[in-house]
Parts: sequence; structure tokens; C-alpha cells
Amino acid sequence: MNHELNKVSVVILNYNGLKLMQKYLPTVIENSRGAEVIVADNGSTDGSVEWLRNEHPELRLIAFEKNFGFAEGYNQALKLVDNEYYILLNSDVRTPEGWLQPLFVYMETHSECAACQPKIRAELEPEKFEYAGAAGGFLDIYGYPLCRGRVMSNVEVDNGQYDSIKEIFWATGACLFIRSKAYWDAGGLDGRFFAHQEEIDLCWRLKARGASIVCVPQSVVYHVGGGSLGYESPFKTHLNFRNNALLLYKNLTPDRYWWTYLFRLLLDWVAALQMLVQRKPQNAWAVIKAQIQFLKMHNQFTPDRKLNLALTKHKKPVGLLNFWLIWQVYINKKQKYSDL
Repeated sequence: MNHELNKVSVVILNYNGLKLMQKYLPTVIENSRGAEVIVADNGSTDGSVEWLRNEHPELRLIAFEKNFGFAEGYNQALKLVDNEYYILLNSDVRTPEGWLQPLFVYMETHSECAACQPKIRAELEPEKFEYAGAAGGFLDIYGYPLCRGRVMSNVEVDNGQYDSIKEIFWATGACLFIRSKAYWDAGGLDGRFFAHQEEIDLCWRLKARGASIVCVPQSVVYHVGGGSLGYESPFKTHLNFRNNALLLYKNLTPDRYWWTYLFRLLLDWVAALQMLVQRKPQNAWAVIKAQIQFLKMHNQFTPDRKLNLALTKHKKPVGLLNFWLIWQVYINKKQKYSDL
């Protein structure tokens, strides 16, 4: 098996994550034997590059002089990687022994599958799923992301309830196993997103064009989360709200787009008001700025929208759900994916 893993390149994009790499990179190297492990550095200023050169000279290092962001950073790095499969792996992910084989075997035996992810548990609460990915991602009717194992802010304990291999809508960028051909045929990650929800945008393109994406829970990794931007960061709030509006514009079909956009605009203003009530004025302003920036920049995405719609084979791919998540959670009091 290990000799076949040379088809796989594990690519870690780092930005000022020296402490995280010092802790987690050794487990990646140890438990990814047979695969190529590459670190792409996004212009770090914390000594990451020097440490890598001194402590891990055996690894391939791609060092950029500036921070391209998550999305374009990966595009720039992967242009320099020639292999059949990529794994986009966050620097704050612990990879136990045996994590790689189930993903590789599934992809080798399912040619229709463009990408997959492992089950993601929380490194700091290892009995629980991790917020960003859990056991596979979905979108509700208004574009709100959810996961098997995480609905809104409710994160479940992993009791094996989602241990079946299942087709999903999006695979987490924290640990994304993807065919290199599929990645580039779909156009790669959209660098204009900078970071956050860019993997959902990529997966939507793949799904709409007929590919499948799955979670393979026989593989388990542990993710810290919030490694580069904390969960309460106003900049993170800004990116999430802006990028969600952009991915809906880029990918949603005309019969659904305008009423979805207008309703989401209203809901985002409600979210901003709630943040003000919670005494988070910077986050509230981040939501408003996100909507303003979307209006200023959405025209530059119109050619992408036209191309995506022209190549769409499935207007409603598996995993694009037909219910409103907020209603299910706050009105119907459903807190788990299995209850939806």
C-alpha cells in the first residue's frame, strides 16, 4: 500500500503557524509514509521557514514572499505539484496512524468521486466532532452550511452515529483529498475569496458538473480550528458573510437566486442586529461591510457565474437541501443532523 501512496501529495499551507507546525507536523510526516509531504509557506514572519529548513530539510518547501490567502496560496502552491492526488491539509490538524489509507483506497476504487474528506474530530475536545467539517458538509435552501455532526453552533459527540460513507455537498478545506485533474478542471479555489467557504464554492462547481464528493469516516483526523483567525474575529465574520453571498451568486441557478439573495440579505441584517445586542459591534459592522463589498465586487464574478451555469448538469446536486436550517433549529428545536 505505502508504495502506491506516492500518487498522493499532502500539501500544508502555513501562515505564521510555527507553533502549530512544531506540534502537528511530526505526526503528519510519521503517519503519511509513502506520500509526499510538502509545506507551502504564505509569507510567514514568525520564523516558520527557517525552522522548516533547519528541522525538516527532507521536506519539500515552497516559500512565497507574501501572503496570498488560503485560496490563492493553494492555487499557487499546487501549480508546482505534479501528482495524481492532492490533500489540502491545515497546519493545525493531527493525523493518527492509518488516516490516509481509507481515503486513498476509496478514491482509487471510485472513479466518479472527485474529492473526499475524513471524519474530523476536535483536537481540544476529541470526543466531539469539529465545527469545520465534522462528518461532511451540506447547504440548506438559503446557503447556510451545516455538517453531519454540527448544526449551527451545536456540535455533537461522536458515538459512531455517522460512520457510514455518505455522499455530501462539500468537503472541508481542513483536510480535502481531491484528484488533481478535478481540481484544475473546475478552476481550483477562487483566490478572490481569500479564505473561508472557498472549498464550498469549489465543491459546488464539482457537484453541479456531475462529480460526487463523499465523507469516508473510517479515516479520522483531529483539527484544532481557528488556527489563523479566531472564531470571534471580525475579519473572519466579514469573510464568511461576504463569501457566502459570492458563492450563491456564482453557483445558484436563476430560478432560485434572486429570492434567495433578498431573503439572505434580510437575515444578514438580523444577524448584525443580534451581534449588536450581544455587544459585538465590530462583528456587526463586519456583516454590513461584507454586504457592501459584495455589491461592489459581484460584477467581476458574472463571467464565472455564466460559465458555471453553462457547465451545470445538476441544478440541485445531492447535499443541497430543501429546508431552512434556522427554522429547523430555532422553531422546530432540532439540534442534530440526524433529526433534520
